[in-house]
Amino acid sequence: MSHSHDHNHSHHHPGHGQSHLFVLGILLNTVFVAVEFFFGVYSGSVSLIADAWHNLGDVAGMAVSLLAFRMASRKPTAKFTYGFSKGTILASLANCVLLFIAVGSIGYEAFDRFFHPVHAEPWTMGWVATLGIVINAATAMLFFRQKELNSRAAYLHMLADALVSAGVVLAGVLIFLTGWQWVDSLAGLLICVVILRGTWQLLKQSLTLSMDGVPDSINMEAVKNTVNSYPQIKDIHHVHIWAMSTTRNALTAHLTVIPMTDQETGELKRKLKHDFRHLNIHHTTLELENSHAQDCDTC
Repeated sequence: MSHSHDHNHSHHHPGHGQSHLFVLGILLNTVFVAVEFFFGVYSGSVSLIADAWHNLGDVAGMAVSLLAFRMASRKPTAKFTYGFSKGTILASLANCVLLFIAVGSIGYEAFDRFFHPVHAEPWTMGWVATLGIVINAATAMLFFRQKELNSRAAYLHMLADALVSAGVVLAGVLIFLTGWQWVDSLAGLLICVVILRGTWQLLKQSLTLSMDGVPDSINMEAVKNTVNSYPQIKDIHHVHIWAMSTTRNALTAHLTVIPMTDQETGELKRKLKHDFRHLNIHHTTLELENSHAQDCDTC
């Protein structure tokens, strides 16, 4: 029996290199959240306040992601032998929780305004929300080309925020033209729907990774087809694939092979590791079993 442990000790994490993007995004949106909260209260607009809560949730999410990336760059220890990169998965899950909390707060306030209407000043709604479109779109573009889960989540969140701000502008125009104050409350509730729809897929992905499910980026059939392309391998079983972080995946498997020399075994492992890296698997542990050996309880 032979074991291969690809421990790749190069601690480069793509997300860590994106830290400066999160810092810039946090600064831009923190300033805007303060402005939007102030003028939301000043103008009596629940949709502006709701949008500010939404943006505050994204600021907190980016801050948590930034912390996770910093943790991911730390070296493994005797206790945390994989390092701390799984913090990026926990951060993604925390982002979802923050957004759901925001939905509850926004939804309650918007619903209450239907029964206790508050006059909203449409001009203030319009120019503040227009500023929100600019800030959110600019922040979204920071993450446009990033593939890491938290970075992609930030891109989608900020893009959705820009669309939400456009909705607030429209609500301000309708209130100005018709005097219908309930439009502001309706816009607040629609923001809740946008948040829920945008967060649901991220929540499913985050839960899958946190429960060590197979990441969406991994094609199990492609893994098996790669293994089956080697005539020396008769069978693959006990296959486990999970995420070490939002950017790094691991695999363990048992392979039944024909009798081979140590040199041939080493070459087979090297080729498999190379193939698996092309399938987005970065850490591989293989156990090779001789096809002529008798089955045993430990196999």
